[in-house]
Amino acid sequence: MTAGTVAAPSRVAPGTAARGGPSLVGGRGGIWFVLPFLLVYAAFVLWPLVYGLGLSFFDTSVVRDESQFVGLANYVRLFSDPEVWRTLGVTVLFTIGSTIPLVAVALMMALLVQTRVRGQWFWRFAYFAPFLLPVATVALIWQWLFSGDYGLLNGVLSGLGLPAVGWLTEPDIGLWSVVILTVWWTVGFNFLLYLAALQAIPAQLYEAAEIDGAGGWRRLFSITLPLLNRTTGLVVVLQVLASLKLFDQAYILFQATGGPGGSATPILQYVYDTGFVDYRLGYASAISYMFFVLIILIALVQARLSRRSEL
Repeated sequence: MTAGTVAAPSRVAPGTAARGGPSLVGGRGGIWFVLPFLLVYAAFVLWPLVYGLGLSFFDTSVVRDESQFVGLANYVRLFSDPEVWRTLGVTVLFTIGSTIPLVAVALMMALLVQTRVRGQWFWRFAYFAPFLLPVATVALIWQWLFSGDYGLLNGVLSGLGLPAVGWLTEPDIGLWSVVILTVWWTVGFNFLLYLAALQAIPAQLYEAAEIDGAGGWRRLFSITLPLLNRTTGLVVVLQVLASLKLFDQAYILFQATGGPGGSATPILQYVYDTGFVDYRLGYASAISYMFFVLIILIALVQARLSRRSEL
């Protein structure tokens, strides 16, 4: 090679490394990178999913070694079980009662922070901090707040001259106590989603609207809210799916009793009680898979509605 000449770059065959060895990215070696995840996923997700589905076709019980194949008998039985429909109604009522404030309150919180109020870091931290707490801590805090004897909420009501409320003892109030707890605990996540969406709106839109004489309320309803439609759809979908899975906060708050008169017993707690208290694992599996199919249907309906709203 003479001076002043430049060597042409050597070509490397696809699937081989620069030094002639096999490529771990494009070749068969890539499977070794994902194999640990696949093994864990199969062991803790796929296998329990298939095993639980098979279990729903048997009369399996923890107190008996033998189980018999009963086919669809467990599924037929759950449709005539009034407790299934009662706890499902409690779950649906909680989903509706918690989703609305969790969307509306999160949006208002994000709008307040977006107004450039002083100490934004403090408000962001204060709004999101409860979401970082474990459910056991949250339930314990609200047990104290809801206490009828020395609770803060009843203390405030007494100071205002209002009668005390049996937050944990009245059947008509028990489920709404769980709603209040859940809104305080999880609204911070929705707040962050809305805040990120608000910060992505170009400032030029507000400047142009202000030049045209649009006031604050007009800018809110003509610019902000329409541009938040996708975020609102996402928040609603995530919140509905999360609320349908109500279990831990209600279970801990009422110490596994399901609330006064069972008024705050979600269907997942009924599945737990059926399988691990009454030891009817087969029947509990059938209920859980029926509820699983219901959640999928709700998610599909929400996805269809979201697509139509975007068109």
